[in-house]
This record gives sequence, C-alpha cells and structure tokens, in this order.
Amino acid sequence: MSKYKLPLPAIAAALLLIVALAAIPKVKQAPHVVVPTIEPRPQDVSSIDGIVAASYETISGGVGVPRQWSRDRSLYDPNVRFVSISVNPQSKAIVSRSESHQDFVDGSDAFLVKEGFTERELKHVTKRFGNVATVLSSYEGTVASTGKVATRGVNIFQLYFDGKRWWILSMVWDEERPDNPLPPELQ
Repeated sequence: MSKYKLPLPAIAAALLLIVALAAIPKVKQAPHVVVPTIEPRPQDVSSIDGIVAASYETISGGVGVPRQWSRDRSLYDPNVRFVSISVNPQSKAIVSRSESHQDFVDGSDAFLVKEGFTERELKHVTKRFGNVATVLSSYEGTVASTGKVATRGVNIFQLYFDGKRWWILSMVWDEERPDNPLPPELQ
C-alpha cells in the first residue's frame, strides 16, 4: 500500500476531466489517399507551359472520375507547399492555409471525385530569370454535378529548372471576390 494518498477532490476533478475529454467530439479526418510515385511525363515537365497545363489536367475530371494524383505529384518538388488565401466570413480577416501535396490530396480527393470538378486556365503571365520562374495563372473551376462555376481566381506558381526538367516548388492561390477581381492582364 502506498504511503501517498490523493485527496478526494483531486480524484473527483481528474475523473471529471476524463469524462469531459471523452465527450469532446472527434474531428473527422479526411481519408488517406495512397499516391504511388511515377516517372513524370516528359511533355509535362520539359517546359513552363507544359507543367502548368498538366497541373490543371491532373485535378480535373467528371463525377466519379479518379484524379491523376501520381501524375500530379510528379510535377512537384518533394517539399512543395500549397497555400490558399481566403477571407474569414465572420471576422473578415485574411487567412492562409499551407499544406503539403499529401495534405492537399487527402483533403480534396473525396469532393473532387464525388462532385466532379474541372479547373481551366483562363490566361497566364510568366516571368523568368535563369532557372527560376513565376507564373500568375487565372483560373475558373466548375463543379460537374451542378454545372456551375464555383470559383475563379489566380494561381501563383513558383518553379525552378534543375537542368533536366521543371519543378513546381509552390502554388499559392486567392479567389476572386467583389473586392478582389481578376487583374485586367489575366482576364
């Protein structure tokens, strides 16, 4: 028998804490999507225009159509960051969300496949210096199940050339809103 005894109020508080923690609803995690590694298609990674076009193709498809996640992953540097910018509807604060490729796939696959989604480029502007480039690419996203345009905005691709192929190092995007229209050069 232990020579230390816990006071009854401490035991009661600990039990209440355990019961309270058990009552907190569990956050449902998106299912993990297995994305096998494949070799990139040469036409996808041999030019800036090719890699940007491929990034739109890989996430687009009709209702029930699996996305080309392996092909998509082959476009990106292993340390890629996806960063979405949005406005909090309650506070109106500008917020960012940063994800890895796997996080993006896990969080978007179910919706993209269930509802069908096609994102198409409207126009782009490319700035290149040596082996680095930035592409501002306006887009329009349509949900196949409704046939309606659900989103428009600008994707900003940061790319580099390793001497053999292009890689997307990051993709940052913001959506069009009444106070944030597409710039004239991307319409």
